[in-house]
Amino acid sequence: MNGLLVIDKATGMTSHDVVAMCRRILVERRVGHAGTLDPSATGVLVLGIGRATRLLRFVEDSDKEYVVTAAFGITTSTLDAEGEVVAENDTSSLTEEDCRSAMKAFVGDIEQVPPMVSAVKVGGEPLYRKARRGEDVERAPRHVRVHELGLDSFEPGPRARATLRVRCTRGTYVRSLVADIGDALAVGASVATLRRTRVGAFTETDAILISEVTPEALRPMETAVAGYPRRSVDETGARALVHGKPLAPGGIDGVYAVYGPDGLLAMAEDREGEARSLCVLTQG
Repeated sequence: MNGLLVIDKATGMTSHDVVAMCRRILVERRVGHAGTLDPSATGVLVLGIGRATRLLRFVEDSDKEYVVTAAFGITTSTLDAEGEVVAENDTSSLTEEDCRSAMKAFVGDIEQVPPMVSAVKVGGEPLYRKARRGEDVERAPRHVRVHELGLDSFEPGPRARATLRVRCTRGTYVRSLVADIGDALAVGASVATLRRTRVGAFTETDAILISEVTPEALRPMETAVAGYPRRSVDETGARALVHGKPLAPGGIDGVYAVYGPDGLLAMAEDREGEARSLCVLTQG
C-alpha cells in the first residue's frame, strides 16, 4: 500500500495522533506526515503511506498557506490561546490602517526567533521540552520568507482582532509572525485560531476527514512531487539509479523527479557533472 492521504486535521489532535489512527485504519506501519500542525490548529496535513513516506521531505519543502486570527492586546506564554496570559493591553486606538502598515515589514525575507514551544532542538533537546520545565533559553534567529501577507478582516475595539492570510516557506512560525506584528504595533498579539489551507499543490478542498480514510482514498505517489520538474529515463537508466549509480546530468536546476518505464522512479539532482538520486522508490 503506497500513496498519499491529504487529511483535514481536527482541533485537539496532534499530528502524531493522525498518523497513529491512519496506521490502525489502513493496517500499515509505514505512515508519516509532512509538516507538523499544533493540536489547536486545523487544516491540511499530508501523510505518506508505504514507500510514499520517502517523498514527504519534498512535500515538506513546499510553500504553505494559512488563515490565522490574531488577537491583539493579548500576549501569552505560548504565543497562542493555549498559553498563560502574560500581558494585556487596550487596543481601542488600533486601526485597520495601523495593522496594514505594520504588516508590510513582514513580507519578504525576514528573521524569526523560534518559539519556546517549537520542536527546534537546542543542545540536542526540543525547545518544547525545555518550556515544559519552565526554561527559557537563547534561540538563534532563523531566515524564512513570507511571500504574501494579507488582511482579510479587522475588528476594532478594546481587544481588536484580525484575520490574516499567510503564504510562506517551510520553517515559518505563524505564531511568531503574529507576535512580532503585535510587538511592532506596541500592543502585543497572539494566535486565536490557525488553519493551514495549503501544502504545496494540496489545498483544503483536497482534504478528507479521518472518518473518511480508506485504502481507496490514497492518492498516487506521483502527486507528491507534481510541482517538480521531471526527467524520463529508459530501462538502462532506471536500473542504474536503482543500484545507486549516477547518470548523465539532466540539465535541470534543483531537484527533479525521474520517471522510468514503470512510472515515478526517484528524486534526483545534478551535482558535480552528474545526476545523483536523492531517494529511490523501489519495492521494499
